[in-house]
Amino acid sequence: MSKKDYYDVLGVGKDASVEDIKKAYRKMAIKYHPDKNPDNKNAEEMFKEAAEAYEVLSNQDKRSRYDQFGHEGMRGSGMGGSHMSMDDIFSHFGDIFGGAFGGSGFGGGQSSRRRVNRGSNLRVKVKLSLSDVAHGVEKKIKLNKYKGCDSCNGSGSEKGSSPTTCPTCHGQGQVSRITNTFLGQMQTASTCPQCGGSGEQITNKCKECHGNGIVKGEEVVTINIPAGVADGMQLSVGGKGNAGARGGVPGDLIVLIEEKEDSELVRDGNNVLYDLYVNFADAALGTTSEIPTIDSKARIKIAPGTQGGKVLRLKGKGIPDVNGYGKGDLLVNVNIWTPRDLTKEEAKMMEKLRDSKNFKPSPTSKDKSYFDRMREFFS
Repeated sequence: MSKKDYYDVLGVGKDASVEDIKKAYRKMAIKYHPDKNPDNKNAEEMFKEAAEAYEVLSNQDKRSRYDQFGHEGMRGSGMGGSHMSMDDIFSHFGDIFGGAFGGSGFGGGQSSRRRVNRGSNLRVKVKLSLSDVAHGVEKKIKLNKYKGCDSCNGSGSEKGSSPTTCPTCHGQGQVSRITNTFLGQMQTASTCPQCGGSGEQITNKCKECHGNGIVKGEEVVTINIPAGVADGMQLSVGGKGNAGARGGVPGDLIVLIEEKEDSELVRDGNNVLYDLYVNFADAALGTTSEIPTIDSKARIKIAPGTQGGKVLRLKGKGIPDVNGYGKGDLLVNVNIWTPRDLTKEEAKMMEKLRDSKNFKPSPTSKDKSYFDRMREFFS
């Protein structure tokens, strides 16, 4: 996938409207169109980069994810011009050229306007543990989907036979109509009603797929989920949705991320939070305590005189940023455990200590309030 900024590729600002993006893409596509640049690999790459950028920025959901997470938000999606053939690009965006190159194919004004069938998208939900989110994970998912028919290789025709040219549109996929108006004659083009825009007719239908070129089946898809993804994020795996009828373009697989709740740690952005409870004596005298981390355990020191609400930070023990900008921290919130029930002997000991000078609250500037500490961490 291209690592160039999509907005830079199209030469538009981040506040560009959908119409601005469409105009910019059309301008680039015409400039680098293979018909205008035969045997020019550089122009072909520019053409594909523009299609990749347009594919993302013209879609509100994809654009929002790209604005938030950059190229990392597209990882594992398989989407973009880098994996698309020229026919794929025109099947997706052919209408944007307005006939400037004679249709959805190449080779000048004589190319046809056949309709390319596109398969529907599939959606799956993937549940991830905190460890999965922290390190990234490879998931294998079994899908029930439409696949290309093996019996006819997706053509829809029985073995030994081939589709015939549609007699109505003569293989063009469109029919033209001339009407007389007060402004003169006007020519309009519409999808051929007989072949549905394919330009072909199936005269001897495949017995397995009944002429559709697709059948129900199972496929195991491997998805590489990057580290740092968040609950509710969607990833798109290009070409892994339902197959398109009669050799058409397959749809995409949309993967919805769902984070499973961890039994001990709580995610807060890229940071991970843990509530540590220590008893009154340990807080006063100091101690060490074992706490959980994402992958294992860590032992931390509780200094003598630690106050409730103190937050200890373990640098780099949190979640990696999905864009690769470092890692979050593990924040340990120290809570002083106050006994709810005391024995008579314990109560007598507390009574003796109640009026002790050292037991009277005497906060200093170091003992910031809870609200001050929260302002520090989130500022």
